[in-house]
Amino acid sequence: IYIKLRTGKTRTRKQVSSHLQVLARRKSREMQSKLKDQASKDKALQSMAALSSAQIVSPGMTKTPLPPMPQSPYPPPSRVSPPLDPIIKPFSQTPYLQGPVPTPIPSEYGGNISSSLAGLADYQLVSEARTSPIHQPWNKHLFVHIGQTNPSYSDPLLEAVDVRQIYDKFPERKGGLKDLYEKGPQNAFFLVKFWADLSGGDVQDGPGSFYGVSSQYSSSDNMTITVSTKVCSFGKQVVEKVETEFARVEGGRCVYRIHRSPMCEYMINFIHKLKHLPEKYMMNSVLENFTILQVVTNRDTQETLLCIAFVFEVSASEHGAQYHVYRLMKD
Repeated sequence: IYIKLRTGKTRTRKQVSSHLQVLARRKSREMQSKLKDQASKDKALQSMAALSSAQIVSPGMTKTPLPPMPQSPYPPPSRVSPPLDPIIKPFSQTPYLQGPVPTPIPSEYGGNISSSLAGLADYQLVSEARTSPIHQPWNKHLFVHIGQTNPSYSDPLLEAVDVRQIYDKFPERKGGLKDLYEKGPQNAFFLVKFWADLSGGDVQDGPGSFYGVSSQYSSSDNMTITVSTKVCSFGKQVVEKVETEFARVEGGRCVYRIHRSPMCEYMINFIHKLKHLPEKYMMNSVLENFTILQVVTNRDTQETLLCIAFVFEVSASEHGAQYHVYRLMKD
């Protein structure tokens, strides 16, 4: 059967169908090119905001291989404060120190993340790679990093954030932020906002790459601790990792170290897909709904020693990852 076109030519149904497919592909390319327009960007932003981290890491989100990361030396951590959200206020941050675990100062001073029972001395999400099995050392890139500080009574007090403002970013059921905060002790609860460095530094993804988490805690009492790390999307728990650590006495303090604990596959895929998004505003839109809740407990008594809520944005600084610490309280 032939179809008469306005041009006077005749075409089969198969030819017409093929022509329509060509027109559809052309229209699709035109729409993609219009993403540079502000209106289209706003529409794309709304679409990204609706995606959960689970959707971001799904295989269908992107099928193109990840581009190699830029080759540039990784800069030292910055002490410059980026702009903050309206509910999160800045404070003066003390420089990092490379030394033994410091004598604890009350947690309301400086950048000190510690309760009356325990404290966080170091925390980092890293990727490492080497070009060959015999190449040393590993090239290391810090996505986020909390270094050891030297707080003193002359430091300004930590600014407070109402814990109720972030309840919806974490699980509400038993073991969630609200449940834990109501049980206390309330001086053990902190909010950390990270500006993550996703530039990649001089580390390239490949078969020899490693993604991991290292952290260090301290306490005055000798105990066995359990560290629970929950990855959350739109306030719902996606994956949880639980680790147990025993104390080592150093300088009169009990120290607990988790060294190069491998990231789960979910987190690795999420970081890959996040870095592959073309614009930082898209990355930040996704990160608005991505949080991590870390809870440190006494294994024997189940008492909460430390609870830290992590929220994220992408660092716009050339100096890499940055962070700020806030105390979680109720007015």
